[in-house]
Amino acid sequence: MEKPYALFDIQGQVVVVTGGTGVLGGAMVRYLAQMGARVVILSRHAELSLAKAREIQENGGEAIGMAADILDRTALEGALEQSAAKWGPVDILINAAGGNQALATTSDTRPFFDLEWEAMASVIDVNLAGTVRCCQVFGRSMASTGHGCIINIASMSAIRPLTRIPAYSAAKAAVMNFTQWLATYMAREYSPQIRVNALAPGFFLTNQNRYLLEDAEHGTPTSRALQILEHTPMGRMGQPEDLLGPLHWLISPASAFVTGIVIPVDGGFSAFGGL
Repeated sequence: MEKPYALFDIQGQVVVVTGGTGVLGGAMVRYLAQMGARVVILSRHAELSLAKAREIQENGGEAIGMAADILDRTALEGALEQSAAKWGPVDILINAAGGNQALATTSDTRPFFDLEWEAMASVIDVNLAGTVRCCQVFGRSMASTGHGCIINIASMSAIRPLTRIPAYSAAKAAVMNFTQWLATYMAREYSPQIRVNALAPGFFLTNQNRYLLEDAEHGTPTSRALQILEHTPMGRMGQPEDLLGPLHWLISPASAFVTGIVIPVDGGFSAFGGL
């Protein structure tokens, strides 16, 4: 009988993480390397990816870093080739790249009717189109080997559209739907050993949303952040480490019969009715 911990063994697995230099993606790559995975760190900036890889290597982990814009299919294919040359086929893809921007966010001085489509389209591209392109490039490799695991990052705003961020909410809702579609497609058309799932983080303070949740001058929560805390039963923002357990379960053999699901990691926000 296998030892129980083998259910969570990811040693030697080749894991590609987009947005691997961000707050959440950075926590993921550090943890995955500690668990014995071989981590491929992708971001738009080579120097940041390389620095993160060096940090992991200095702590005894295996990692390589490279630049690859998730909207550039040629760059993604190049990253796949480099990864395969070093470690062989990709086992796991984590689409952690994404985010919102101020110009696609409504405010007292910027009503929805005045939002520039270019800003909204940019948010939709980085969250939805980028996820789809990465799934096409790295998913094709998985289809050829007959095994693999893809983790997309949805959002609480995909489940409950939030005020002020229409493009981000719409894009993440599409990512959630796409996750379910791709899970079915990969299992039926290629192999049931290819699984596709998503995490839906609640409210985590990141570089992309800091302007909404933290007063830049005083470092204190904004009124919006206080509203969020009031509607989060656990009464706090998420920490990057809060995503690591659910992530590990989804990419490990422990979830071998799990595909097409979206797991909220939100401190109970989605369960609270407001009263």
